[in-house]
Amino acid sequence: MDAEGLIDWAERVLLDSEAIDHWQKERERIEAEELLAHVLGQDFDLEDDVPLAVQAKFEKSIARRAKGEPNQLIVGIAEFRGLDLIAKPGTFIPRDSSEFLAAEAIRRLKRKQLPVAVDMACGTGPVALAIANEVKGATVYGADLDPGSVRTARANARKLGLTVTFVRSDLFAGLPKRLRGSVDVVTLHPPYVARKEMEDLPDEIRLYEPVIVLTDGSDDGLGLVRGSAEQAKDWLKPGGVLLVEVSPDRARSVMSVLRKAGLTDVVSRKDKGFEVTRVITGRV
Repeated sequence: MDAEGLIDWAERVLLDSEAIDHWQKERERIEAEELLAHVLGQDFDLEDDVPLAVQAKFEKSIARRAKGEPNQLIVGIAEFRGLDLIAKPGTFIPRDSSEFLAAEAIRRLKRKQLPVAVDMACGTGPVALAIANEVKGATVYGADLDPGSVRTARANARKLGLTVTFVRSDLFAGLPKRLRGSVDVVTLHPPYVARKEMEDLPDEIRLYEPVIVLTDGSDDGLGLVRGSAEQAKDWLKPGGVLLVEVSPDRARSVMSVLRKAGLTDVVSRKDKGFEVTRVITGRV
């Protein structure tokens, strides 16, 4: 069978899967193409004939994806703003939608001299590493409560040759005290799923990512947002900005949280390419 025939077949299988959240147009076809390139070990043309042995490996990969296992875990790599990050079970899988959060932070930091950034709930480090890669001279910290995520983030930094200080921390508690009042931008992609909504998540998320990266256990899912907004005021310099990535249905609630914490100029921003996410900004 040629590559196009395999991709057509795989797309149909993935579209029929109830374990996958079909939120993005042509997502299934793109993922099938990624998996075929992975098993081939190279890029391909649609008219290329695919050896039978490779077809068998591809079919197994598609079967794993159809059960909900994310592509990133199947191939072991998550691509984020041009960076190839380690993806492994037990950690949060970087989202394409979070590239907008990184872009909003990078845009602001490039205007600063000797900028300082902190990525809260950093996971395996995609946002912090993107900032370090794209903002010359930036001092970048990443903080996460999960030790496994911090270890993987450090491994990603070594692999990419980027300088980011990753620390295990409950919010800001583990950061150096000298950073107080000197941070230009704090980014946060919090676990914002309400406790009662966990069972409603698609299998590809609920079964393959740790609970700690999905919910903070609060009734509304905004416990970590509240804590971060309250504490960020002590760590951001005057004019510094807190950026919070959430789903559109949480946007108004998060804006209210930031205002109640005393942040000003609170607005919701969206990326035209990803209607499934918003970045809420608030200024000290």
